[in-house]
Amino acid sequence: MFYTTSKRRAAMKDMKTASIRDLHIRTSELVREAAEGAVIVIQRHGEPVAELRPSSKKRTRTKLPDMTDFWQRFPSAASHFGIIGRSA
Repeated sequence: MFYTTSKRRAAMKDMKTASIRDLHIRTSELVREAAEGAVIVIQRHGEPVAELRPSSKKRTRTKLPDMTDFWQRFPSAASHFGIIGRSA
């Protein structure tokens, strides 16, 4: 959706804004604010060029199945080749 400059500024009224220089200087602070739910509009020469916002998807760790029982059912390679118990 394309906005005229005045409509864009009206839509940004309730959002926090930061210049590219602010972003360079205060990156950690701005990222922390965005992670807490703020939407920060990054501006170049007063015009919005990007938004910094919270990630829409929480990352979860994939739980892998316990493979202990699976691996215990396999014979060991040493016993398979007759290495164990062989006298020299």
